[in-house]
Amino acid sequence: MWNRAYLNFCRIFAADLDGMKFTLQAQDNSSKARAGLMETAHGPIETPIFMPVGTAGTVKAVHQHELVNDIQAQIILGNTYHLYLRPGLDVLHKAGGLHKFNGWQKPVLTDSGGYQVYSLTEVRKIKEEGVTFRSHIDGSRHLFTPENVMDTQRVIGADIIMAFDECTPYPCDYQYARRSLDMTHRWLKRCCDRFDVTEPLYGYEQSLFPIVQGSVYKDLREKSAEVIASFEREGNAIGGLSVGEPAEEMYAMTEVVTNILPQDKPRYLMGVGTPVNILENIALGIDMFDCVMPTRNARNGMLFTRQGIINIKNEKWKDDFSPIEMESDLMMDRFYSKAYLRHLIRSQEILGAQIASLHNLHFYLWLVRQAREKIIEGTFYPWKEKMVKILGQRL
Repeated sequence: MWNRAYLNFCRIFAADLDGMKFTLQAQDNSSKARAGLMETAHGPIETPIFMPVGTAGTVKAVHQHELVNDIQAQIILGNTYHLYLRPGLDVLHKAGGLHKFNGWQKPVLTDSGGYQVYSLTEVRKIKEEGVTFRSHIDGSRHLFTPENVMDTQRVIGADIIMAFDECTPYPCDYQYARRSLDMTHRWLKRCCDRFDVTEPLYGYEQSLFPIVQGSVYKDLREKSAEVIASFEREGNAIGGLSVGEPAEEMYAMTEVVTNILPQDKPRYLMGVGTPVNILENIALGIDMFDCVMPTRNARNGMLFTRQGIINIKNEKWKDDFSPIEMESDLMMDRFYSKAYLRHLIRSQEILGAQIASLHNLHFYLWLVRQAREKIIEGTFYPWKEKMVKILGQRL
């Protein structure tokens, strides 16, 4: 863990960035792909990066030491909505924040809970003040506002926290998307005001990222990107994509936004996605990704490999005693056979979920490391074009 001397160093040499510094290290010649370095109070993050999702303070079926040693994760994501409900803010505050509560000593990013509240369509109400909703656990009534969501993320103690926004559904009426966008921008002003008059609770700085919205409407995305950039925060996020729209529309909106967001700050595309989605969006200038897909799909028997996608539950793997993935540098991939993993998954053994989750997360982190290497080498675009054809095929 990076010590207090490092924090003091950051305050002296990167005080204008409030504890987080981003350095752009390389740019691909044939695309907008970039390699960079983010420096936070809990350590460095090399970009492009994928963040395993630890919704309730844990990446499902994966130990923290496996995240560090096997998967080589540099940052994980926590969810404000779920952590607020359980274990609750009192417990997290007494623990000294999420890092001390779960033992993860590297950077953490928390989303604002906006997406989870958006998904509770039947039990939430959106107003200018904020969003009232009922807990999915016990039905109790709660209110999220831009202000108390900032306070909540202060208590959780993430290195990077997200502004409170409304994630519009797809498809979405233009007028609704426009009204929602304007409210999201008003909420952002309230988030920034609250964030700037409060202090971190645990002795290290936190950074606030605004979120670009606008559904799949080019003019709204342009407007939102310009507004978000004007707040001049340490980084920027793009939300409201990967919610059901065709991939081509996702890419089109991402390109619109990355043409406007500042080059010298990290760009985070929220909730994306498949390996192909990640490579295509890296080519459009995205630096950070998160998605539940590698772990959720793993628990259902879908493996992402360097040769393509495997549904391990299929009959064809029943007596395939070859390793899960021989080319992998993850020892487990070379030790367990496809037939054995199929047996575990079909028997609903916990070990099956563990092996598959470790494999998929290791693959995702391998993929972004490879992308980074290719960007630095200057060979990213032809490598990406070759890989998207391979990774999208089903074996």
